[in-house]
Amino acid sequence: MPRAERERQMIDIAETVFAERGYVAASMDEIADRVGVSKPMLYEYFRSKEGLLVACIRQSRTALRDATELAVVGSADAEESLRNGLRAFFVFIREHREAWALLRHEVALNGTSAAEEVEATRRQQTDLIAFLMAGYFDDSDPLHVEASAEFVVGATERLAIWSERHEDMTPEQVTDYAMDILWHGLGVRARR
Repeated sequence: MPRAERERQMIDIAETVFAERGYVAASMDEIADRVGVSKPMLYEYFRSKEGLLVACIRQSRTALRDATELAVVGSADAEESLRNGLRAFFVFIREHREAWALLRHEVALNGTSAAEEVEATRRQQTDLIAFLMAGYFDDSDPLHVEASAEFVVGATERLAIWSERHEDMTPEQVTDYAMDILWHGLGVRARR
């Protein structure tokens, strides 16, 4: 098996184990066993359990960025762009529950490079939202744009956690709830 393909396989299985057991309880032995490789091979690829977790988070971050960026392409206006981006986020967390679990359970990662990767994921989404807002909104204050983007990311994270407790809610319904609250504050600033 080519190295890149083996690495993806290791990351995918590790993501499952980390989501099932939590980072602390997950073992490299179990991950190696499920992949069908030796534990030393895991260490050869990732150097440590934390290195493997970081690789999982980076893969998730890339997939989330791709999904949200693709969703906003061709949006007609700020409202449609926000709606499409939010829906892509809520669909992503529904379809990639294991990846979302890694991003959501950061408390166990405090003080590690993995916690820095989780924050980099947040920063990535905040930067994307701020970039889009700057193109759609009449706002010469970059700090106001940045603060608004931070607010959107924080609010949607909490709403995503809430939606996990309400399995019957579809990503579209959750997006409608988010838009109902967020757009009232943001819409007044959009260019007409």
